[in-house]
Amino acid sequence: MAKKKTQYTCKSCGYKSVAYMGKCPSCGQWETFEIQEEDTRPAGASRAKVQAKRLNQVQTREENRVQTSLKEFNRVMGGGILPDGVTILAASPGAGKSTLLFQVANDLAKRGISVLYASGEESETQIKDRALRISPDISDQLWIYGGTSLDRVLDQVEEIGAQALIVDSIQTFSLEAYPQRPGSPTQTMECAHALVDLAKNPVQPRMVFLVGQLTKENELAGVRALEHLVDTVLFIDHESREELRILVATKNRFGSTGEMGFFRMTDRGMTSIDNPSMYFMTQRKAGEELSGSALGLIKEGTRPVIVEVESLVSQSFTPYPQRISDCMGKDRLNTLVSILEERAGLGLFDKNIVIKTTGGISLKEGASSLAVLLSIASSLSHRPIGGDQVFIGDVGLTGEIKAVPSMELRLKEAARMGYKRAYTMPLSKDLVKSLEGQIEIKERRLLKEVIQEVLGT
Repeated sequence: MAKKKTQYTCKSCGYKSVAYMGKCPSCGQWETFEIQEEDTRPAGASRAKVQAKRLNQVQTREENRVQTSLKEFNRVMGGGILPDGVTILAASPGAGKSTLLFQVANDLAKRGISVLYASGEESETQIKDRALRISPDISDQLWIYGGTSLDRVLDQVEEIGAQALIVDSIQTFSLEAYPQRPGSPTQTMECAHALVDLAKNPVQPRMVFLVGQLTKENELAGVRALEHLVDTVLFIDHESREELRILVATKNRFGSTGEMGFFRMTDRGMTSIDNPSMYFMTQRKAGEELSGSALGLIKEGTRPVIVEVESLVSQSFTPYPQRISDCMGKDRLNTLVSILEERAGLGLFDKNIVIKTTGGISLKEGASSLAVLLSIASSLSHRPIGGDQVFIGDVGLTGEIKAVPSMELRLKEAARMGYKRAYTMPLSKDLVKSLEGQIEIKERRLLKEVIQEVLGT
């Protein structure tokens, strides 16, 4: 007969101790230890009888991914949803986790796939109210369950024959076999293991989506092993006052890690932004260009995106001019301003400078530096930049334009969007020749050369 071993586990990080401790030595949190009992069995007593196979004799599977009407969601998932994939979606409160997954659930149901939406946070009435707000056309194949018993959820999956399951959120559910409260490391991991087993059933595979809660440090709540267990980890990045939502895949066993999808949060739910380059720029007619605007080309995930950088330079009447930006760090902005002063000879020591991007996208890549500098120079000189040209390149402290990765991909996107001219660093002759006739490439070595040519200053 198996014996019981008592130990204490930190509910914040999963650290285990044979005795109770007030402060966890691993994560430093106070009063986080919970008592739990584990079975102790002889070594090898619970080993499954699995026969080893030769690798070249293992049967491969065909990836019949399920497509949804949300193209950006399909992109982030690696081209669609795998029939036996387990995905966890996390975000801060109000980002749209439940909204997005309800839209996915209803979309799958309309395609004839039976879906069970289990919520441990909302009642059935609350789920129905949100559903009617997002989509009054609810499929008959969409089922809901309001409760926190995962045992009951698993029974319901078998009873209705659900092919897809959404659990919102994993930290609110529990299994009767374990005495710990919902959200504890033991309950969270055991519930996750049960759901993975459900999804990976060779006879009846199922699509499983889990909603994960975030800690105050914006990390997935629970032990790190939860992220290792699932196939795909998605995060929704957003600013509370902006409608833009960016879906990021930080892990994907069957797709590209770091892939991004763009959405707008509206009264009718999440709307896929299928052409981000059009969304992140202002549509102006020829001759309507204004000073302080320049177009750059950044890379989000595997996709190049054209962004509009707007600058406002004004006279400061205080000893310390303001440097304001909601799309990049203040230190980086100050560095770029210093480069303009020293390497391009522009006087900005007594000027306030405000930077922003159309659509609110962040400029994390160095490839946006040239566009930022040209927009500031344009605002300072009150001379507009033609709307048919883009600027691609990082700028060093020496004022030289530096190389950035994926130049061919970026230039092809600029050509596809109809731009006639691209200013960038010196490129290989083969690359320039391959794009001949599609877009005019202006290769320049120094920032000062680009400013003089574009603005005539």
